[in-house]
Amino acid sequence: MMEGDSVTVFVTVQKIYYPLLCIMGIPANLFTFYMICFRKCGMSNTAIIYLSSLAIVDTFYIVWVILIDLTLTFWIQQPFWHSHPWCGILGFLQYGSLYSSSWIVVVFTIERYLVLRSAAAKQHFSQAGVTKLTCMAIVLVSHLVSVPLGWINVVIPVNFTVHGENVTLPRCRYREQHYTTAIVWITTFLSGGIPIMLVIIFNYLIGCHLCRASNLFTKEERRFMQGRSTRSMLRRTILLLGTVSLAFVVLSLPRFVTYCILRTVYNDDSFNRNDYSILINVAGDVANMLQNLNSTTNFLLYCMVSRCFRRELVHLLTCGAKALDLVSVFTHTTMNVFSVVTHKHSPPVTVMLTNLKQTETKECPTTGREQTSDRSRTSVQD
Repeated sequence: MMEGDSVTVFVTVQKIYYPLLCIMGIPANLFTFYMICFRKCGMSNTAIIYLSSLAIVDTFYIVWVILIDLTLTFWIQQPFWHSHPWCGILGFLQYGSLYSSSWIVVVFTIERYLVLRSAAAKQHFSQAGVTKLTCMAIVLVSHLVSVPLGWINVVIPVNFTVHGENVTLPRCRYREQHYTTAIVWITTFLSGGIPIMLVIIFNYLIGCHLCRASNLFTKEERRFMQGRSTRSMLRRTILLLGTVSLAFVVLSLPRFVTYCILRTVYNDDSFNRNDYSILINVAGDVANMLQNLNSTTNFLLYCMVSRCFRRELVHLLTCGAKALDLVSVFTHTTMNVFSVVTHKHSPPVTVMLTNLKQTETKECPTTGREQTSDRSRTSVQD
């Protein structure tokens, strides 16, 4: 329970928290999209498409939900979406991006499991065209399913006390209809309950399959398989998938649980959702903060689990600069490679390798600094 100053502090935290998510999340997702699509981060073609699509839909989620809805609610007395037709349009866009984000993670998880289980599935799903069509279908179906959510809200006049004066302002509120409650329950399970359950199940199946497969080989065979590029790429992709899936479950599950409680035990017209003296209201807002954090953390997750992603990030930020060679530019390194005596009257033939390093200077397009690069030329002398 919260009272007095605690309530003020909690509201202030949310007023700062959501703008910070927008400031950090939108650039991070866009930069992640660039890194995945245009840099060599050691991911498979299908993983690139799924994760870049996830970065884009998460960006839209931040804009529709965190920026326009939550941030404006805490900072502006009368946001524009508390009017027709924005009240319905915003709900459609919010749930469309939420569905898209959740089900891209689900389909990516199922696809990785099928690829591990079947060679035919691997050949089919490894095609970039199939993956692109799948992601487009997920986004399209997600927004089609979100169409009914444009009618669950209605603009009604609400009385407020502002600076000691009673004012009446329009507010976007739930319709008090049975079909509204049914749509909200269906949406809760389609965007939270079912995706969370599927992600947990298929990640468990992937783990079991990998454990069984690893027991079929000796240590030497596993060491050889881990050295292969395709096996290494698959392992990195599964590691990324597991990290993204774990973050999705951990950050989304509290919101699903608290929302179910609010829609069952406290589903009453007289219940004040803004009363922070009630523990479920505090828990609901904290769970909402965690779920919204899920759309902004992918960049950090990739940095933590992907060595190739970190390497490309450092390479980009430093503009590919390399340390200068300690050897002088005009230093010649000569080495006797071998001597061949054909017969006793023939003189020995000696092959000499001369390494001449030449330094070029060019200007970095991002930092404006000069950087050097070496070009080596090897000559063979008799």
